[in-house]
Amino acid sequence: MDSATTSPMTGLPSAPATRIDRFAAAAATRFGVTVDDYWDLHRWSVEDPERFWALVWEYFDVPSSRPYDRVLSDGPMPGRRWFDGARLNYVDQVLRHRDRPGPAVVSIAEDDTRTELGWSELAHQVAAFARGLRVLGVRPGERVVGYLTNSVEAIIAFLGCAAVGGVWAGCAPDYGAAAATDRLRQLQPAVLVAVTAYDWAGETHDRRGVVADLAAALGVGAVIAVERSGLSIEPGHLSQARVVRWNDAITTPGSDAHVEQVPADHPLWVLFSSGTTGVPKGIVHGHAGVLAAHLALLGLQHDLGADDTLFWYTTTNWMLWNVVVSALLVGATTVTFEGSPTHPTTDRLWRIVERERVTMFGTSPGHLQHSKTVGLAPGATHDLGSLAQIAATGAPVPAALNDWVREHVDETIPLVSTCGGTDVVSAFLGGAPNLPVHPGEISGPLLGVAAAAFDEQGRAVRDRVGELVVTAPYPSMPLRFWDDPDGEKYHQAYFATYPGVWRQGDWATHTGRGTFIVHGRSDSTLNRNGVRIGSSDIYQIVERDPAVAEALVLGVELADGSYRMPMFLVAAPGHRLDDADLRRLADLLRRGGSPRHVPDEMHVVEAIPHTKTGKKLEVPLKRILQGAAAHRVVSDGAIDRPDLIAYYTALAKRWQTDAGPPVEPTEAHPYDDGIRP
Repeated sequence: MDSATTSPMTGLPSAPATRIDRFAAAAATRFGVTVDDYWDLHRWSVEDPERFWALVWEYFDVPSSRPYDRVLSDGPMPGRRWFDGARLNYVDQVLRHRDRPGPAVVSIAEDDTRTELGWSELAHQVAAFARGLRVLGVRPGERVVGYLTNSVEAIIAFLGCAAVGGVWAGCAPDYGAAAATDRLRQLQPAVLVAVTAYDWAGETHDRRGVVADLAAALGVGAVIAVERSGLSIEPGHLSQARVVRWNDAITTPGSDAHVEQVPADHPLWVLFSSGTTGVPKGIVHGHAGVLAAHLALLGLQHDLGADDTLFWYTTTNWMLWNVVVSALLVGATTVTFEGSPTHPTTDRLWRIVERERVTMFGTSPGHLQHSKTVGLAPGATHDLGSLAQIAATGAPVPAALNDWVREHVDETIPLVSTCGGTDVVSAFLGGAPNLPVHPGEISGPLLGVAAAAFDEQGRAVRDRVGELVVTAPYPSMPLRFWDDPDGEKYHQAYFATYPGVWRQGDWATHTGRGTFIVHGRSDSTLNRNGVRIGSSDIYQIVERDPAVAEALVLGVELADGSYRMPMFLVAAPGHRLDDADLRRLADLLRRGGSPRHVPDEMHVVEAIPHTKTGKKLEVPLKRILQGAAAHRVVSDGAIDRPDLIAYYTALAKRWQTDAGPPVEPTEAHPYDDGIRP
């Protein structure tokens, strides 16, 4: 991250001159824009999107073999096209750094094996892999899919696929054959790139049988096998597909380093919805849109460049993996880690931050909460002198975590909360070097994002809860859904509620000072007699308590017109959450929130189920408690602990025979083992 003496946007002599400062100066010079602060720049970015995104393209010098005819086409959303006429390839923006010294990718295995790949070697292996795909018959538009850990192999395979104009999709090897098939078979891929095993919490999981089943279900012509733990796939293991070993794939002979030039809206990758209801939807993103959005996200909002190292803990199931790859677009080193974040010690990720001299550490609120719960003090026990920012996403960030970072990591390091998702493979809300961080809030909308909170009538509201919406196009909004020829599924997913306006699906408060408070998914928002309560508002109170490791709260409308609000609690290590604890937590909620924040019943459980991307399974569990059959609302392969679902099914049956909850929360209850008082 850059440092200098003055900031044109603040005028403060001690402020760093960041990329966003220089970008603002370019806007003033090129277009006469008056930029005194971030909000001036943001206002221009949404009022004049064609010039703003043209400047992003120019500022980062996006290589294209043919320039675009127009930045943004006319018409309503969805359906507007970005950078029409351009021919380019995402990979060229990565390979422009091929002559730089230093590492491009650092890949760390759970057993601490460390692989470092320089920029020139990355370019060499990507070119060889692309040649190998062409030998296997892969042509522009054909699909290559990965069953891979968060490793250097996944990055090379994706870049090689994109270089030939192929379309990439992937998932992590903790998915079983059925769950992986549900996603990847939709694409009718030509090639599968797969690991033979993966390690988790000290245990090796042999996946060769799953790979064989997956290859057969997908009908691929070839499997490129990435060997782990000495386990190999032999030709006889697969009935039809040809087996190519990874080392052969990255050393395919030849001098051709050709990167296919494709139209701006050529599919780059397909991501999948969480799959908690039905078959996961394939979300298609294009080369130009992703390039523009990720350059602005990483280069401007996070101020990443050639002197930086990004480490964002993720898996290949989560869209953050795509952002990890895109750090290469701005010349930053990206760090991958395949393994448990708490093995062999609970400070595993912090040790990586220290050792790799990470400047931007990305993680989840859950990981930060765990660090807090187990009593870590990374700032005291690790040398974090290189760290300039921590980013967290995947769930709302409680204000208490800002306090913990300030007290136990470093008071000068901002904890930047972001909100976006798989849908746009980016963020809508986040931070910037020249925006303050307010605990429990997201600093503001990203440049180029026209975000607002709408009421039921589609009117923008401030300082009250509404639906998070985006009222203007953003480059990485999906091109379409896979196998949705008339666009009906796409339209229903985002544009059916407010015509011509993107509905994100989160409840949020847009504050008078421009920040956002995200309260949770709007379809799982709690409603006490017409008063809306975001689940995150309750989590911020309860999960701050040292006796609580994690909480889940649901608002369940039942067929008889009644409403129940149960809470499920996981005890922190060394605690067991007895009746006195539950009474105390109820009182905390009453005092820290209101009587409406107190649940009707509390259940102490072993663990809480999540999606494979780490999100609490709020909506499917709500539907189960409403009486839906579990298999109709959630796929076992889409969640981390399918065995936990039986508890909620049994609870739903129990609810059918009891008298129901009180109409309103009462005074503190002597909660028993989870049954309503």
